Amino acid sequence: MKFGIIKERKNPPDKRVVFSPQKLQELQQQFIKASVAIESSDIRIFKDEAYQQKGLSVVHDISDCDVLLGVKEVPLEALIPNKKYFFFSHTIKKQPYNRKLLKAVLEKNIELYDHETIIKENGARLIGFGRYAGLVGAYNGFRALGLRDELFSLPKVSELADLDAVKKELNKISLPNIKILLSGNGKVAFGAKEILDHMQIKEISHTQYLTMDFTEPVYCMVDVMEYNKRKDGKVGERFAFYKDPSGYESNFMPFAKVTDYFIAGHFFGNNAPFLFTREDAKSSDFKINLVADISCDVDGPVASTLRASTIADPFYGYNAETEKEVDFKNKDAITVMAVDNLPCELPKDASEGFGEMFLQHVIPAFYNNDKDGILARAKMTENGKLTKRFSYLEDYVSGKA
Repeated sequence: MKFGIIKERKNPPDKRVVFSPQKLQELQQQFIKASVAIESSDIRIFKDEAYQQKGLSVVHDISDCDVLLGVKEVPLEALIPNKKYFFFSHTIKKQPYNRKLLKAVLEKNIELYDHETIIKENGARLIGFGRYAGLVGAYNGFRALGLRDELFSLPKVSELADLDAVKKELNKISLPNIKILLSGNGKVAFGAKEILDHMQIKEISHTQYLTMDFTEPVYCMVDVMEYNKRKDGKVGERFAFYKDPSGYESNFMPFAKVTDYFIAGHFFGNNAPFLFTREDAKSSDFKINLVADISCDVDGPVASTLRASTIADPFYGYNAETEKEVDFKNKDAITVMAVDNLPCELPKDASEGFGEMFLQHVIPAFYNNDKDGILARAKMTENGKLTKRFSYLEDYVSGKA
């Protein structure tokens, strides 16, 4: 089996890579039957020379590789027919902008494995950049706070060398007495929690958060059963909610009435209730004035997220009364950070972490007859057709969705 690390070709450029030189060397040491090639790139965070120094082959043609590993979507013209590909295709939710990509994958008889579809039997994701999105998103929120209120000035994450440098910058600042709400219980949320804990912000229960005042910064981490409730008044159950959230409604407003800074690190499923609507944000009781929407579902469950922002220009303001975008420093606005590619700001750490997960969970499946079903569950296409698990995308591919 020959694995190829492809050059990222999507714009804007992404410096991340599936494997760092160190992890790719470990792959070859652990799986002696595996061979690897790295497509030359002037973009990725690790230079060609870094791979060569580990004794790895850097080439300009990877067409002899069996399995091609990338991060972002591959441009249609760069897809090599009859190969196995791993990358984030952004098609499993029927994203309109990538329909042509999935269609081209089928036409070129490519076996596609989307990184998002690499899951345990219970559906939990095995690999991803979620932790790094959480880390950067929480930091960016504090950066927005400092700039808006002229409290302190944090540099952009993209200007810093790595996660250690990010944490050192946070050590220099002092926060006002604010309440911070963090939603979610996955890798994204725990990445954000890592930042809050590093800053030694006190974590409190949701009951304390809703009923008590504090003389220091505090935060509360809430999951779906805290900010949603059953419409019939009965006690909710998390897995029942995940299966069918139609019988639930939002219970977020009690939190919104006492929150200054909201970090949205949750996963938003189809048909789930919005956390807060545009009408909710107009309420005189609505206190949130800063949102780091790491989940970044545009015009969705977090009403202030009008659009995704960018690494170059990460903040904007949301005027609840007009429902329009304004300057993020506007005193009547909710300051919004909604960058949708946050891990790109920490390419070195993100790549190292991703490669560690990929080596642990995915590569062994190629050599143990996929005994845990990792590849079988992740495979989206085969022999020019969608696999049974992803047959729901048929109308999307045909353009009928």
